[in-house]
Amino acid sequence: MKPNVLILRAPGTNCDEETAYAFELAGATTEKIHINRILESPSELGRFQILCFPGGFSYGDDIAAGRILANQVRHYLSDVVASFKDAGKLILGICNGFQILIKSGALLADDQQGAQATLTWNRQGVYTDRWVHLTVDKTPCVFLNGVESLYLPIAHAEGKFVARNDTILDSLESQGQLALRYVPEDNPNGAVRNVAGVCDESGRVFGLMPHPERHLDLTAHPQWTRLRKTADDPTRAGDGFVLFKNAVEYFM
Repeated sequence: MKPNVLILRAPGTNCDEETAYAFELAGATTEKIHINRILESPSELGRFQILCFPGGFSYGDDIAAGRILANQVRHYLSDVVASFKDAGKLILGICNGFQILIKSGALLADDQQGAQATLTWNRQGVYTDRWVHLTVDKTPCVFLNGVESLYLPIAHAEGKFVARNDTILDSLESQGQLALRYVPEDNPNGAVRNVAGVCDESGRVFGLMPHPERHLDLTAHPQWTRLRKTADDPTRAGDGFVLFKNAVEYFM
């Protein structure tokens, strides 16, 4: 049975079509639904096996990137999102979606002192758009199952991962939750410990700053013509496809 994926939209979301296509290419069915519909009827979430917060600039990233939609999730949808997680389903946040998952507490729950971690302005203080090399830690992350490395594009201004202290970082690292890292010499934003993506303890909730939906086919690679000549399989998928494939196969 094909899993049903909810691509959650808001004003300013602009990667919903590409993300829906990625999941469909991997074998899922998708629905793109505006946040207002879910706020009106939170029980709609129950129809889906995967919830995805795609990239973009939700609500124009006013106040801070992802903050307004994150507050809506935190104050009005926290119970249904928690139930969604407890039911063994998957949640993915890409770029702005990662910012939303972190700032809503849906990815890393707040402790007595508040948020454990956040995503803040890039070290250079400007929007950055380029490709990066990534490595995968030993991790329970469902989306990264069997993956060792990736080459994906990033496009963000507030993608620098920081935690409140080293104790939190050590704990997350020991549990394999700092799942995706920039290669040290290719860290585009100054993220601590080169963190590009984080999962929860179960490995079923995952947020990442790079855009896997932008590298589904080898031809999306900036040097695809050279790679196609040397690749063992010139028709192989782009690096980002495996994340969606892993998510779909989790339910099949």
